Parts: sequence; C-alpha cells; structure tokens
Amino acid sequence: MFIYNSLSGQKENLDKILDGTKDVRLFVCGPTVYDYPHIGNARTYVAFDIIVKYLRSRGYKVFYLQNITDIDDKIIKRATEENTTAAAVAKKFEKIYHQNEKALGINAVDKHARATKYIKEIVRQVQALLAKGYAYLIDGDGYYYDISKFSVYGKLAKRTALQAEDAVTRIDESVGKRNKGDFALWKLSKDGEPFWNTSLGKGRPGWHIEDTAITQKHFGPQYDLHGGALDLKFPHHEAEIAQQEAASGLKPFVKIWLHTGFLLVNGQKMSKSLGNFISINNFLEKYPPVVLRYIVASHHYRSPIDYSDTLAQQAKNTLEGVAQFLAKLTFVKNKESKIMNYEAQTT
Repeated sequence: MFIYNSLSGQKENLDKILDGTKDVRLFVCGPTVYDYPHIGNARTYVAFDIIVKYLRSRGYKVFYLQNITDIDDKIIKRATEENTTAAAVAKKFEKIYHQNEKALGINAVDKHARATKYIKEIVRQVQALLAKGYAYLIDGDGYYYDISKFSVYGKLAKRTALQAEDAVTRIDESVGKRNKGDFALWKLSKDGEPFWNTSLGKGRPGWHIEDTAITQKHFGPQYDLHGGALDLKFPHHEAEIAQQEAASGLKPFVKIWLHTGFLLVNGQKMSKSLGNFISINNFLEKYPPVVLRYIVASHHYRSPIDYSDTLAQQAKNTLEGVAQFLAKLTFVKNKESKIMNYEAQTT
C-alpha cells in the first residue's frame, strides 16, 4: 500500500516502512475543547475514521491515538468570559465533542489522551530541550523553543526559519523572544490562571508540547503515521518535529505525515464573523449524519471541499436513491425466495 507523505511530497510504501509488520501507530491531532466542533473539524475526524477502518479491513493492526487539548489560552479566555473555570469549559465541550463523534459514527479511535493527564511527561520533555540548548527562559513569562537552533525548521511546510517569521496562526507573543517564530513550551502562571506546580515553576503547557509528550509516552520517540488538518502543518506540526527530534536526537520523528484538505463554505473560510460558521450540531439539525460522512467520503481526503446547502442536499438525494435501490433489491430477493420455497413445497 502506498500513502502520500506530506513531508517528502511523494507516495511512500507503507509495507516497506513497517518492515514486514502489520502494526501501525497513528496519532491525529484532536480538538481544543473551548467551543462547539464545526463541520470543518468533522471533515478531518470523519476522514481519518474512514482511513483507519480501511487500513484495518486490509489487515493492518492500527492503534489510533488522539489528543484532547483541555488547557489552552482559548479555553481560559472563554472561562473568563463565562465567569467559570477552564476545567468546566473543557469538560463541557469535550463531552459535546464525544457526542458529535458518536452521532457521526466516528468510533475508530483507540485512545483519547487529555493534555492535563501528561504534565509530568511534558515537563520532562521541556527539561530535555533545556539541557540540549534548544529552549530558554524568559523571566516572568515562560520557557520558549529557539527555532534558530534547529537547522531544518520548516522542512515539513517547506519554509526556512526566516520565512517562519511571518507565521500568524497561534504563535505565542512575547517581547522577550529571541526569534519571532519561537513558541512557548511552558507558560508561567499569571493571576487567576490554572497552573501546575512543577520544577519548571508554576505554570501550564504550551500548545505544541502536549502532542509530542503524549506520543512519546505511548509510541516512543518515533512512530509511523501522524495526521491532522492542513492548517496544522505550520506551525503546529513543524513545532512537533522540532521538539521531538531535538529532544531525542532521532530522525525521522514520524515516517509519514497525512493532511486533510480545507472545508470551505460557499468558497470562503468558515468564520463566525462572516456568519458561515456551521457547528456539527447545526448540521445534524438539518441532515442525517450519513450525509456528512458521504460528503467527506466522496472527496479525496487531501482535496478541498466547498460546502453548501446544495452540496448537502445533493448528497442526501443520492443516499436516498441508493436506499431505494437497495430496498428494491431486498424486495426482489425476498420475492424470489418465497417463489422458490413455494415451488419446493409443491414438488
């Protein structure tokens, strides 16, 4: 079996990479549980649910691990807005996420790993990066990864370290950073924020470090497949590579990277400000779950999907047509069976 590798830009022989075994270790970036999951999220999780089930049908023994980001700036911000705790926000939206998974038939995941259950592993990895000179402390702020120390930073997204300076997606801001693209590994506690008291000081993990700490715990420093949405390629997945390969000294961190394409709504990126944000719950109020699975399955996982009500209605009509055809086949089969039984009884 051949799988397209986002890192090499080529199709890779999975059987050769597995070196004769059928055991596949797969990690897919899970949700940050601060809001209702939307159909763009669903596109990725349904796609990997289908991919994993297909691999298993071909005899591969897949262990599918997915993280849950249950501590993050976005969670803390929402908790402040709602005058509640970050833990309460995370618990509420994780529950909704799992309800949506069940509704959409997403059940291939073997383990969901909450970031807050891996604080010891996260601290241990930050300490390893400090010891090897890849991390530094900004007093009163936190520990950061120095991307200038990792010579191949940008190899997944095909960017240089200097080109990484233009990143705008969830890059940690701090006036004390050595490079604009440097990212937080451990954020020191500010008033009212949740924290863990560790050897690094009272604080909480950065966004990127949780994934490599979780995968090292379950898979070791190297594993087979890593998946996620295309918009996570940079800087999130780039940061994961930099962290793990620097901490362990082993390459490659992941053998094959898989990225799902974007889901647009009427040609535009989904956004609450544009009024085109469609939660999974909103979708399921109008259409059966199988409609969304069909839309995802009918597009190549790396291709973009331009969602619209017209597309959803066409998918619904197609599925109804298939259901009617199957009902006719069942009717004919049952009728033939009755005729054969009658003939057998009268001869």
